[in-house]
Amino acid sequence: MVTNQASLKRNGVQDFISLRTTALIIFAYTLYMLWFFLSTEAVTYDIWREFFAGLGTKVFTLAALVSIMIHVRIGLWQVLTDYVKPHGMRAAIQFLLNLLAFVYVAVGLFVLWGV
Repeated sequence: MVTNQASLKRNGVQDFISLRTTALIIFAYTLYMLWFFLSTEAVTYDIWREFFAGLGTKVFTLAALVSIMIHVRIGLWQVLTDYVKPHGMRAAIQFLLNLLAFVYVAVGLFVLWGV
């Protein structure tokens, strides 16, 4: 049997791996932020700004934002295909929610990198 490996369509294994990977990144970021709050006596604007001025925190935050977008995108597709049966309505809802997830990452990117 010959399969098309260049296909852009997703499959269950790819979704499974993507969900688990993004969940691990989100969990690691949550632990990182929890560590920051527990190890800092008082969180002031200056301390917060200094914390996010570091390249490591910026890159980790960007990875977490992109992971959230991927996680949401796959989760929305799975939920909408189960519960919204009319194809046109499902496509419209999926488009709007995916656009919202993209805007969330774009705004996070602009805030994070100070553009």
